[in-house]
Amino acid sequence: MAQWTSAVGAGQLARLLGSQQDRPAGPGTRRPPAYRALADGIRLLVLEGRVPVAARLPAERELALALTVSRTTVAAAYEALRAEGFLESRRGAGSWTAVPAGNPLPARGLEPLPPEALGSMIDLGCAALPAPEPWLTRAVQGALEELPPYAHTHGDYPAGLPTLRAMIAERYTARGIPTMPEQIMVTTGAMGAIDAICHLFGGRGERIAVESPSYANILQLMREAGARLVPVAMAEGLTGWDVDRWRQVLREAAPRVAYVVADFHNPTGALAEEDQRRRLVDAARSAGTVLVADETMSELWLDDVEMPPPVCAFDPAGSTVVTVGSASKAFWAGMRIGWVRAAPDVIRSLVAARAYADLGTPVLEQLAVNWLFSTGGWEQAVAVRREQARQNRDELVAAVRRELPDWEFEVPRGGLTLWVRTGGLSGSRLAEAGERVGVRVPSGPRFGVDGAFEGYVRLPFTVGGAVAEEAASRLAAAARLVESGGAGSGGEAPRTFVA
Repeated sequence: MAQWTSAVGAGQLARLLGSQQDRPAGPGTRRPPAYRALADGIRLLVLEGRVPVAARLPAERELALALTVSRTTVAAAYEALRAEGFLESRRGAGSWTAVPAGNPLPARGLEPLPPEALGSMIDLGCAALPAPEPWLTRAVQGALEELPPYAHTHGDYPAGLPTLRAMIAERYTARGIPTMPEQIMVTTGAMGAIDAICHLFGGRGERIAVESPSYANILQLMREAGARLVPVAMAEGLTGWDVDRWRQVLREAAPRVAYVVADFHNPTGALAEEDQRRRLVDAARSAGTVLVADETMSELWLDDVEMPPPVCAFDPAGSTVVTVGSASKAFWAGMRIGWVRAAPDVIRSLVAARAYADLGTPVLEQLAVNWLFSTGGWEQAVAVRREQARQNRDELVAAVRRELPDWEFEVPRGGLTLWVRTGGLSGSRLAEAGERVGVRVPSGPRFGVDGAFEGYVRLPFTVGGAVAEEAASRLAAAARLVESGGAGSGGEAPRTFVA
């Protein structure tokens, strides 16, 4: 019986490997043998989860033809991977990827670093800040006071607590978008909201248009749902969205769903202008595409910014735009409360499907968010969050510019992330080298489709002060490792994988 559970074609593997090209070696720098470079490239793909564990690799002859190298080179690379524990083979069954005994399986999304590892590792993998106190404690205390009447019920509210649905609707109405409670469903975080939307509109095999780059965890969620991702390139820098390109993709590819983060985009930090939003909604409406607008970052403006109207303002009835919001970024990631704003018939369909998913969202957390919204605590807590993120951003930017002057980026006016071009170095190799020197950073390809953005990393504004300076220093050390060929050239595998 075969030990592999999926397969990677020779052409696909060649494309993924081709995205890892480093800048030309400097004088005196030794290039590894061709077989070693190939083995390192495949190992990096496994470590980052871009090639799954237990995936069957192409036969030696097939991969040699796709890469235009000798079969001997591929055979030697496979043998090196078997010796290191990253490949297993059996006659008649082929060869499939593995991880060495004692190492954790690599994750394919961006997951928080386990708390026990925080002492030795600076975690730049997760764009989330600690809870703003005392507002978290006060919100939970307020929720406990409101809990007794709900404790006498079954506790299942598939659409969300009526009081919270009404409060969220009032907040949209106050922003100039008249909204009824029937247009709101409370979810378990934004991820829960988008998962429900993808299953309703984007079944297996359906096309979903996504920004390129886009949020890594959402891309992986869509892949796991069986969607066919159609990337649409972002405009240069922080100028936002190329709407003409979007219109062309929506017209020609006819995706069932399109996913955008118009407010301080993750990972680039770009902010879509009002006219871009209007034209994007028009393009989606013309193509018959459901436009999912993720506004989880919308309240995290850090500079003096005149915020444009929400994307749903250009589709007030919700016939084209489905909006997703969340308390996780603006307040605290541990507060797993999200919501969907859409037409009432869409909400009814989402609620009906929930009977076969998670049934509902925890009551106590809903009451806590409702307390924040109804008392003004939300605005005060978010103000604390903005100040913390602003200070972290400025200190991290200064540290990176000092330690890594060749790295390029534009400073966003809001959000939680910095999208950095790494001076020609491989982001995947930087991520691996970072693990060795004590800084965890996600590489650019996690935010792209099929190997794009190898020359980038994402740095969140989650650390400041001396920690930001140390993080930049460790990133510089990782860059020196990559430049010298010390990363990805065999030796001891890193103990902790970027997630």
